[in-house]
Amino acid sequence: MAAQSNLAPVIIKRKKIIAGGHHGGAWKVAYADFVTAMMAFFMMMWLLNATTEQQRQGLADYFSPTIPINRVSGGGDGSFGGESIFSEETLPQNGLGATTHYAAQQQQSRGESGTSDEGGARDMTDEELEKVVEELTARGGESTVMENALKHIVTRITDEGLVIELFALDGLPLFVEGTDRPTPLMETLVEMVASIGQSVTNDVAIGGHVRAGPIVLADNPVWDNSAARATRTRLMLQQNGLSAERMQRVTGHADREPVHRNPMATRNDRVEIVLLR
Repeated sequence: MAAQSNLAPVIIKRKKIIAGGHHGGAWKVAYADFVTAMMAFFMMMWLLNATTEQQRQGLADYFSPTIPINRVSGGGDGSFGGESIFSEETLPQNGLGATTHYAAQQQQSRGESGTSDEGGARDMTDEELEKVVEELTARGGESTVMENALKHIVTRITDEGLVIELFALDGLPLFVEGTDRPTPLMETLVEMVASIGQSVTNDVAIGGHVRAGPIVLADNPVWDNSAARATRTRLMLQQNGLSAERMQRVTGHADREPVHRNPMATRNDRVEIVLLR
């Protein structure tokens, strides 16, 4: 009995093991989120490089209140030939223009111009406006000159009406530099638009836009040039058969609303003719 009472007590230690280490599994979730975000980022960068401007514009217009109408569609070569995403030469084929600008200006435009007829004329539907665009496109097949001229036209339908945008490209200006004197290209474009305008009775609004200059001048001529070019376009339309009574608004926007990321790009030299609803 004495020997048994001298034995040391038996102590049992039990360790509580926590799965996942000291910090548990939370770090794995955070790391997975990080990897997913990086994969999405690189996927986006790849898509920006792999898609064309026309494809991206189509996605943007899907979520836009306006409907661009272009004579170029479908896959294959042409505008799907892998041009640079910043190429000005792809812009005339993909409807890149003041789509967002017109969405912002629609309310103001309704207040500035009389787009309704006192005789109770109804608004033209999108389908009817699209037929006008198809007729304009068909004119391009009449000659090589008109076919080449169509490369300088982008159309889109907005709440205000059908916007017909005439724009310049490098080496192919609409007006003589720094003036409102039209080039033969501009004369051809206006003649085409006027012929289409005679087939409808819509009132007309005209907006002139010019590119920014490389130097900021105290007396910047962009306002005078844009207004003068818009006025010259109005006179040319009238000379080609459109009545003066249909002209509702002539505006010079200077270089305030560029459609190209480079404000000095030739693509920003343009005139927008709107067949008001």
